[in-house]
Amino acid sequence: QVQLVESGGDLVQAGGSLRLSCAASGRAFGSLVMAWFRQAPGKEREIVAGITWSSLGIYYAESAKGRFTISRDNAKTTVYLQMSGLKSEDTAVYYCAASTSTTIDRHPAAYGTWGQGTQVTVSS
Repeated sequence: QVQLVESGGDLVQAGGSLRLSCAASGRAFGSLVMAWFRQAPGKEREIVAGITWSSLGIYYAESAKGRFTISRDNAKTTVYLQMSGLKSEDTAVYYCAASTSTTIDRHPAAYGTWGQGTQVTVSS
């Protein structure tokens, strides 16, 4: 059983940058698809980015393309989300999620393990 703990959320001004980290404990991290989701108040949880175990497969939501970068370090069992050019609409709780699938799925239901979330607030 994998456990996930996110960190790095903060209050930042528009145009600023943040790096979120998700530390995983437990076995088989290297075989998992990992993803970052976010949920703003009153909105559904949506995928931001996903990455396969080998890092050869990467997915970005349209809203993240060109601004966010997902990466993982299997030796450190950690996945990262580097965010730059932050906008007020990026304000949300960001969640790390893990899936035993071999492909990146955009739907939250495909992920069986979730972290507790980390708050990102972008002030305009």
